[in-house]
Amino acid sequence: MPVPAKTWHGHNDARYNGQKGFPLGQVAGVLSVFISVFPFAKNKNLKYIFAYMAYMTQEGYDKMVAQLRHMESIERPAASAAIAEARDKGDLSENSEYDAAKEAQAMLEMKINNLKATIASAKIIDASKLRNDVVQILSTVEMKNVKNGMVMKYTIVSESEANLREGKISSTTPIAQGLLGKKVGDVVEVKIPQGTVHLEILNISVGA
Repeated sequence: MPVPAKTWHGHNDARYNGQKGFPLGQVAGVLSVFISVFPFAKNKNLKYIFAYMAYMTQEGYDKMVAQLRHMESIERPAASAAIAEARDKGDLSENSEYDAAKEAQAMLEMKINNLKATIASAKIIDASKLRNDVVQILSTVEMKNVKNGMVMKYTIVSESEANLREGKISSTTPIAQGLLGKKVGDVVEVKIPQGTVHLEILNISVGA
C-alpha cells in the first residue's frame, strides 16, 4: 500500500530531518512572499518550485492510487500468466512470444515503480487555501492571445494530472511556466514550437 500523502503545509517533516513546515495555508503565500523578498527570482527560478515538485489535488492522488492498485492486482498477474503461457510453448531461444511477454512485464514494473515514487513524494494541496490574485499551481487562467484576440482558459496542474482535453496543462509546459507568478493584466511572452506568442491574463480563479 502506498504511503498516504500529507496535505501540503510546507516541508514534510519526516523527509526534511524534522524541520517544521510553513504554517497551515501558507503554501499560497510562499510564491508572492519569496518574490517580494527576492525580486530577481520573479522571472527566474521561483516558477520551478511548483513545476517540479509533486503537488497535486486529492482527486489526482486518489486516481493514482487506484491506478497503482489496478496495475498490481490485475495487470501484474496477467503479465506473469502471459510469460508462463509463452514458456509452455517450447524452446525459449526461438520463442518471440516469450520475449515479448518478458518485455511487457519489464515495462509494467517500470511504470509501477515510477507511480510508487510519485505517490510517495506527493503533496496534496488544499485548493481552499490558495489565492486568486497570482497564478500558481491549480490556478485556472483565462487569457487572450494579443495578436489574434483568441481567448483560452487552462488550469495549471501537476504533470501527472495534465489532460489537455479537460483544459488541464502541466506546470512544466511553456505556457504554464510563462504564467506562474503573474497577475491579471500582465502580458507574458511564451515560446512555443510555432514561434512566440504574447498572452494577456484576463482572469485568475481557483477550482474553476
